[in-house]
Amino acid sequence: MSLSAPASDPGTAAWQAKFPGRATVWKLRTHTLTLSRRPLVMGILNCTPDSFSDGGKYFDASAAIVRARQMVAEGADILDIGGESTRPYSEPVSVDEELRRVLPVIEAIRPHVLVPLSIDTSKAAVARAAIQAGAEIINDVTGLAGDVEMLSVAAETGVGVCAMHMQGTPQTMQDHPAYDDVVAEILRWLAERRSALTKAGISRDRIALDPGIGFGKTHQHNLTLLAHCFRFHELNCPLLLGPSRKGFIAKVLGDKEIDRTAGTVGTCLSLASQGVQILRVHDVAATKQALLLYEATGGIDGQPVLVE
Repeated sequence: MSLSAPASDPGTAAWQAKFPGRATVWKLRTHTLTLSRRPLVMGILNCTPDSFSDGGKYFDASAAIVRARQMVAEGADILDIGGESTRPYSEPVSVDEELRRVLPVIEAIRPHVLVPLSIDTSKAAVARAAIQAGAEIINDVTGLAGDVEMLSVAAETGVGVCAMHMQGTPQTMQDHPAYDDVVAEILRWLAERRSALTKAGISRDRIALDPGIGFGKTHQHNLTLLAHCFRFHELNCPLLLGPSRKGFIAKVLGDKEIDRTAGTVGTCLSLASQGVQILRVHDVAATKQALLLYEATGGIDGQPVLVE
């Protein structure tokens, strides 16, 4: 069974009118992703011992490969592979160690999956090696500003990039995050960063932007950003958000130990209704299934989808 919109979908024009400037494609190194009303799902594969949610589970390369294949089977549209934790107060790792963690995984899974691979790194040397091994996207929490060579790597290789906003560094970002107007300030920062990337030779259709939920934001900052993500469509770039299992979910639910899957899914449905194009999550199956049913029942834009 598949879910698909009718050929003459009356909701398409209304959807684009609702979110002027919303990007409909994201060009990668060898792929072009079509960004329909239903968001793409980016599966998280942390090859680390200390990531905040799943640290250690996929640190072994063989376990990471099994999980990668599982996420594709569950419906992941992109796999995001990282070898360095960026949780609050995490310690940085060396280039050699990060390469040791991610390259065997990329090299092993690239021949066996059809979906694009993303390298989650802020190091240019890691990005370049990952691209040579088959990665199509650089996902950089520093907005491609943490390493002076990163812009040239992205421009020379023609990959897609995701530039994220972060106030401070992982070691300092949660000390005292402060904004006068969190949405307006991050909107301005992302616009400036987009301009820097295009000046460096990265075409706008290769750039995705991420307001950085949980990266240098308080609980209220996160909720405000999540409620106003539609405003970022004016930047004319795909929006990529990663709300998965983050602390604001436990805070809202009033339980630090609660399973955060349902809270993640609920947040993703809210983002889908705002036209966000890519959702970065740990729980691929739950998110994908919820999005399919949300779309099929008209939740995204009031236009039910035909079931064939």
